[in-house]
Amino acid sequence: MNLKTLRLTLKSNRPLEEDAVKLRGFFATRFNEYTLMHQHIDVGKLLYKYPRIQYKILEGTAIVLGIEEGAEVLKKIYDKYDEIKLGKSTYAIVERGITLKEEKFGTSPEILSYEFITPWIALSQKNYQRYLESNRNERRELLRRTLIGNILSASKGLEYVVLEEIKVGIGRLQRRKCELKDTSFIGFLLNFSVNFEIPDYWGIGKSVSRGFGTIKRIQEKHKE
Repeated sequence: MNLKTLRLTLKSNRPLEEDAVKLRGFFATRFNEYTLMHQHIDVGKLLYKYPRIQYKILEGTAIVLGIEEGAEVLKKIYDKYDEIKLGKSTYAIVERGITLKEEKFGTSPEILSYEFITPWIALSQKNYQRYLESNRNERRELLRRTLIGNILSASKGLEYVVLEEIKVGIGRLQRRKCELKDTSFIGFLLNFSVNFEIPDYWGIGKSVSRGFGTIKRIQEKHKE
């Protein structure tokens, strides 16, 4: 399955110090007329599908990703502002980079390697307690099954039918303390391999529109 993606990179006069939650808030407020910018159909009602627009702050640089109809929205608004306001801070935009391409999403005949470059929200509080009470092998199996479920969920949200078994291997991992809406939780940074092609900078898991669960391909391939 090929999907249109637009990656908007915004370089500012100094590195962004805030998180992607505030970046999302800036765009959602500034361009409130576009539902895909904020995922709300109405006050208090969320649009429950894989986010077509996702916000990231990577190494102090803002990245906004648009997928399919989300890419069309970004085409309309990408140059309609000259600064970004994040909380009490204002950043002047000095350069805009746009990458528009068709990218493959779906099962692959090869095993591909990826890494999470922002924390992956894998577990609910209940499942995290279960994780803590498990041994090493049980923990990795729990994360492996969760990752498969996340890929299936994203596929369903993008109307892609998975006809083959998804095979996932978990590599090295580390836990990271995260915070979202004044709630603390644990995220994971890890490498994984899977027979599934996912474009760079897409999010997997929970709160991907807010920058969590961003993945990037590791440029090595292993035949099944």
